Amino acid sequence: MKFTLGKNQKLKSRKAIAQLFIEGQSVKEFPIKMIYLPVPKDQEQITKVAFSVPKRNFKLAVHRNKIKRLLREAYRLHQHEFFENQDAVYNIMFIYMQPKMPNYLQVESKLKKLFLKFKSLTPSSNS
Repeated sequence: MKFTLGKNQKLKSRKAIAQLFIEGQSVKEFPIKMIYLPVPKDQEQITKVAFSVPKRNFKLAVHRNKIKRLLREAYRLHQHEFFENQDAVYNIMFIYMQPKMPNYLQVESKLKKLFLKFKSLTPSSNS
């Protein structure tokens, strides 16, 4: 089991991101909001993710980048737990909404709670 977040797992397409915001559903566990959209298996074989921190909350790019690194690291280490029983493929965007700098443990615990909510809303293959 690899704990990596490679280039092929990053959501970069402007078209896919725009579609995500138009058609996607969201789940919140303050201060993290997750917008997700199921993607047909014939289009994608792997779940793709993106991370965002609004400039309105953090004026300095250094701070925005640090929060995105924390989010990516927490996701990277726990992605296998999150999608272990999922057959579906998703495009996902994580948005950090609080104007206060978090630490890694806060981000990790909120991300785990967020994925528990997400799992309860989405059908899994073994349920």
